[in-house]
Amino acid sequence: MTIRPRRSVLFVPGSNARALEKARGLMADCLIFDLEDAVTPEAKDGARAAVEEALEAGGYEGREIIVRINAAGSQWFADDLAMAARAAPHAILAPKVRGAEDIQLLADRMAGADTGPVALWAMMETPQAVLNARAIAQAARQTPLSVLVMGTNDLALETGARAGENRAFFIPWLMTCVAAAKAQGLEIIDGVYNDFSDAEGFAAECRQGRMMGMSGKSLIHPAQIAAANAAFSPSREEIARAERIIAAFDDPANAGKGVTGVDGRMVERLHLEMARRTLALAAAIGAREKG
Repeated sequence: MTIRPRRSVLFVPGSNARALEKARGLMADCLIFDLEDAVTPEAKDGARAAVEEALEAGGYEGREIIVRINAAGSQWFADDLAMAARAAPHAILAPKVRGAEDIQLLADRMAGADTGPVALWAMMETPQAVLNARAIAQAARQTPLSVLVMGTNDLALETGARAGENRAFFIPWLMTCVAAAKAQGLEIIDGVYNDFSDAEGFAAECRQGRMMGMSGKSLIHPAQIAAANAAFSPSREEIARAERIIAAFDDPANAGKGVTGVDGRMVERLHLEMARRTLALAAAIGAREKG
């Protein structure tokens, strides 16, 4: 089972040379070089050139590299896509997705630009995206779509909703997108937490996101990396329990059984699959941190 850790997904403004350089030494699992929201219109061309230069120079080994381009239809889209084709990141992140047609359009443009085996990620940051989450996720059947990223700030802006305590008003939207992603075997990344000085609040939101089924957290500041990595990593207890579940089903006495007992609880074959995934994630994290 091959799993890629995506616990911490840090946005890096393409126009910030210091941030591009600093990112080489950060322990984030994923780096999103941002050409869209984090870059002012007058700085777009310079940011694009800076990101291409940074990727050509390298030094980001061990991290998954994603470039968030400007939306199709914008004056920067074609140049952004051409740069991504040359630089060959692991994935391209599409902003302001509203429906499956946006995914198909970008996939077609990627093919035309000969981006090669580059994955497609999609921002779920519009009311239309939430309402069309099922169709957007199903576009993965015909396109290289592999990850959905929640854009909670834009959702708040477009709806006028406020997250409030425990993001109560956002939970239906978040879980709708989680269900759509999981139905198609996609991963989903939780939205950002804006107050990077509030370590306690950030940690709590990470725990909530993991309980929702998110694979990781979008980050706006390097100070958030360690907490995200900790929250979305299997604990020692989870790893030990997973090992006991696997051992129980490997026991010849349980051969052919669909259900057995572990730690005084009944576990089924579905728990065996979950246990294997837990150990695969732990192994991938260990390899990432050693590298």
